[in-house]
Amino acid sequence: MRSAGAERVGTTERRPCRRQRLPCLNPHAPCPSRVVRVQARNAEAPRRAPSRVPTRPAPAGRLPTRAAGDGHRPKRAPGEAPPNGPRSAEFPRTPHHRCAFEPPVPPGGTPVTARSAGKTAGKTPRKAPPLDPGDRARLLAGEHHDPHGVLGAHPVKGGVVIRTLRPWAKEVAVLAKGKRLPMDDDGDGLFSVLVPLLRKVPAYELRVRYDGDELALHDPYRFLPSLGELDLHLIGEGRHEELWTALGSRLMTHEGVAGTRFAVWAPNARGVRVTGDFTHWDGTALPMRSLGSTGVWELFVPGVGEGAVYKYDITRPDGSHTVRADPMARRTECPPDTASIVTESHYEWDDAEWMERRGSRPPHEAPISVYEVHLPSWRPGLTYRQLAEQLPAYVSDLGFTHVELMPVTEHPFGGSWGYQVTGFYAPTARMGTPDDFRFLVDALHRAGIGVLMDWVPAHFPKDDWALAEFDGRPLYEHEDPRRSHHPDWGTLEFDYGRTEVRNFLVANAVYWCQEFHVDGLRVDAVASMLYLDYSREHGEWLPNEFGGRENLDAVRFLQEMNATVYRRCPGVVTFAEESTAWDGVTRATDQVGPGGHGGLGFGMKWNMGWMHDSLEYVQKEPVHRKYHHHEMTFSMVYAYSENYILPISHDEVVHGKRSLVSKMPGDWWQQRANHRAYLGYMWAHPGKQLLYMGQEFAQGGEWSADHGPDWWLLDPAYGAEADHRGVRDLVRDLNTVYAATPSLWERDTVPEGFRWVVGDAAEDNVFAFLRFDAFGSPLLAVSNFSPVVRHDYRLGVPDTCAAWAEVLNTDAARYGGSDVVGTDPVKTESVPWHGRESSVRMTLPPLATVWLRPA
Repeated sequence: MRSAGAERVGTTERRPCRRQRLPCLNPHAPCPSRVVRVQARNAEAPRRAPSRVPTRPAPAGRLPTRAAGDGHRPKRAPGEAPPNGPRSAEFPRTPHHRCAFEPPVPPGGTPVTARSAGKTAGKTPRKAPPLDPGDRARLLAGEHHDPHGVLGAHPVKGGVVIRTLRPWAKEVAVLAKGKRLPMDDDGDGLFSVLVPLLRKVPAYELRVRYDGDELALHDPYRFLPSLGELDLHLIGEGRHEELWTALGSRLMTHEGVAGTRFAVWAPNARGVRVTGDFTHWDGTALPMRSLGSTGVWELFVPGVGEGAVYKYDITRPDGSHTVRADPMARRTECPPDTASIVTESHYEWDDAEWMERRGSRPPHEAPISVYEVHLPSWRPGLTYRQLAEQLPAYVSDLGFTHVELMPVTEHPFGGSWGYQVTGFYAPTARMGTPDDFRFLVDALHRAGIGVLMDWVPAHFPKDDWALAEFDGRPLYEHEDPRRSHHPDWGTLEFDYGRTEVRNFLVANAVYWCQEFHVDGLRVDAVASMLYLDYSREHGEWLPNEFGGRENLDAVRFLQEMNATVYRRCPGVVTFAEESTAWDGVTRATDQVGPGGHGGLGFGMKWNMGWMHDSLEYVQKEPVHRKYHHHEMTFSMVYAYSENYILPISHDEVVHGKRSLVSKMPGDWWQQRANHRAYLGYMWAHPGKQLLYMGQEFAQGGEWSADHGPDWWLLDPAYGAEADHRGVRDLVRDLNTVYAATPSLWERDTVPEGFRWVVGDAAEDNVFAFLRFDAFGSPLLAVSNFSPVVRHDYRLGVPDTCAAWAEVLNTDAARYGGSDVVGTDPVKTESVPWHGRESSVRMTLPPLATVWLRPA
């Protein structure tokens, strides 16, 4: 077995490290753990000769801390000789807790005095004292909470003992200041040596021989903790907003040596070990140390570099073992493989202009037209970088302002479309590396397109290598099954009341916005988070402390997440997929509503009510639509209760629901006409809009995650290609006119931006309304959901406009319509109608929406 970072030692050959060694990410960061506990001098004890004073290691399982005032050397009485050795008995220390005021030992140096070095050079190493049987048993079982207390170098009576755990090694030696000291084989992979007469722990390396190869290795157990005291404090408080910089695997240079710091939160574990390809998946040699009450385990492993594959071998409370992927892994193997990968970003962003201006206008007062995409199936087989060559150009050509990506976080089952996440901090490896995904986001930004991402903090799968009972007990999930098991999806729900879990999710939201420049998060399944009785029958759920069904822990989590994201990431907007009438989804968190709690703090909410009602209407035969007229007008009753986006999402075109055009009644011509009229109505209705891929060209078949959109429908060789291309041309023109017309987006969230012209023409299947911008400039939108042409149809209009001209007509021939279009402006007449002093007479095309502006 060969360890990472090893070199072959011989007379003629040295092999470089297998892993790349990278510079420290923060070389100036203080290391608060590098301290010692001052031991009080027993003034009454007889003074011994300095060379005979033994030192004592720090108590096992406890990090030494500096006593008050321990910042300077103590004063000596006049004439008193300075103490020899490692601060005598006054400042005993262990090699992994070096004194804060002692200069660090260079990796290749040996801080021994000339006198002690001369004595050591001519001495034969003596056998080290035996390891305590209890420590030995716990170490070999992977249950030791402080392996640094028994491994590495430790002062003992008569010298320094160096001990290492190297399973399968044939021979091990210590190299210190050019001197080679063979170690005794203590069995079970343990080796030790006593270096006599040393008063300080020397800097040293190990020489390990396996089957013929001798490797030069740094000992992981000679290093101080690489995780700072501030990090541990913030983790304990649940307030570490950049948690990914503290936990997980992190490339760094620690005490002059390149390697990887591993840190994982597992408070219930009896022990944790690192295992990976650099240990041939045997974690015995790399037990981690527990850093106090935080539940964090840490180990710096020299020589492990970028690309190393690893997991954690966790000893559960019952003594059994489980091997888990890193919850904080920022890169993973490609499914079905499940291990984590050490990574570091080398990407240089080129979207500074976009990032600077993205928050210049409040999102609810800006044009937002979203194209929803499932990346793996948009163009099946393409990588992130290949998608970056096609997706920005396509979306930009159609005039969408944003793309919304279905979850890109790592997930084991492709059939979940990314909604059952196991790697919350890692983009899926199916299409490339994290930097490849950054390249795609950058390309979209440079094309002027914002990037929204579906984010899933509501639940996670039960895979036994991921988060479920991570350290042997419920950790990320609630300990009560009535609060943890989701009855619909067979998954587990997060315990939002636990500070560390809430921190894990809040930091994750910040991570995607900060590290990947994502412009917005669409939070999935918010309703399932808010209600304790969601999909549960009586007796299957527990009420909150006030006897209600609201999940108050989830409310506090969503409020904290939104507040943190908006504070740290200017210009980012959050969307809630919330299907109930919960009060205050887009209200500020500090504004208390009728329910007695503040708003959730989202920027926008999916208008699921409008989606279901309007689709119910257009699926009816025109002759029956008059009985469902209210389903199209009801949305205006609550249109300003929240900041809404109107979604026609993936959920509406799959699982037997049919594609959008296939929902429409009638023959093929009527289906396309209904489809076009509906899109025109949707783009004019108050609220932003979202359309799922494939619906922009009237794909007839349901979406399939296996083959994606039916692009062949746009092949000129296909006979009906013009029908599909016409619908796509309409979507392009809808977006173009929409972006250029502030009346359609500037006052989406206030009543002043909308007026009905006629909302009760049920017999005619006609809807007409006005939209206004901030200066009062109007746009008239008229939809005729009847298959008959209506001539001389009179509509009341403001008398401030002398004439109105068509700017868009979904019945135009270029879109595949019957071309009943108004080429000339219609003049305003002084004929009172619909409660106004003036009106116009116009021809309404069949199954069409027409937009008019003042001529």
